[in-house]
Amino acid sequence: MKRIGLASDHAGFRLKAYLKNKLKEEGYQVVDYGCNSPESCDYPDFAHPMAEALVKKDIDFAFSMCGSGNGINMVVNKHPGIRSALCWNKEIAQLARAHNDANICALPGRFISPVIALQICNIFISTPFDGGRHKRRIDKIPVLK
Repeated sequence: MKRIGLASDHAGFRLKAYLKNKLKEEGYQVVDYGCNSPESCDYPDFAHPMAEALVKKDIDFAFSMCGSGNGINMVVNKHPGIRSALCWNKEIAQLARAHNDANICALPGRFISPVIALQICNIFISTPFDGGRHKRRIDKIPVLK
């Protein structure tokens, strides 16, 4: 069973709650790193613990959400070993996994529907990394220190 991490700020809270329920229904073990309400909050408070859990392999994949998806994406990408991709449609999600071996998918909570977000999640989880020439490129991404 794949372990999926979720994190959001207030702008992504409703989408996160929807995805949490749907992913659990699909049989995934879901770990919710917060936030826990639509009250204004700061996405780094939830993004950092989720990224750290992924680095430690406590979870297999993660999904982060804020209004545009950009802020929370920037936070998680500060962690060594994280390759987070901002995905707003199914094709981008598929390519982020297949070509970039992304392990976090950032979702723009104010710009996509819950149904599209769930489709993006399922594609992201189920798409394998193609390796080959893409592996060579991934290996050239500098590691943060």
